[in-house]
Amino acid sequence: MKTSLLNGPQWAAVLRIGLGLWWLESFRHKNLTAWIKRQAGINWAADIASKHRWKAVGRGFDAVVKPHPRAMTWVILMSELSLGLGLSLGLLTPVAAFASLALNLLYFVLMIHDWAEQGQNLMMVLAAAVILGSHGWQVWSIDHVIGWF
Repeated sequence: MKTSLLNGPQWAAVLRIGLGLWWLESFRHKNLTAWIKRQAGINWAADIASKHRWKAVGRGFDAVVKPHPRAMTWVILMSELSLGLGLSLGLLTPVAAFASLALNLLYFVLMIHDWAEQGQNLMMVLAAAVILGSHGWQVWSIDHVIGWF
């Protein structure tokens, strides 16, 4: 493969770091007081799920997320933070990339009727898939330094 400026593994690392920074920004821009004290994010998602055209989405949300708003708030916040750190630093990169792909697919399905969210989630899914497929942990990563993967 012919590339400009960097080689293939380095471009994959650039994409990995960029996706990690995207997750960190997703965590950073949240109003943590509202999220933690009032579970604002879970309440907002519950409203979306209750109106979803696909009834399975609402039923799934009501069965898994809605009964545990405090715990799910922390699951989401810590997932976004750990994905951001893992991808940016290249620590447990395949695990982080797979989790990124899965979490964005869940977000995509929940927000299937919101065009703005669809674009972001699909691009993040695509980036995670490319990172997995190109082994985006080959350079500039803790995984590479340690010799994992």
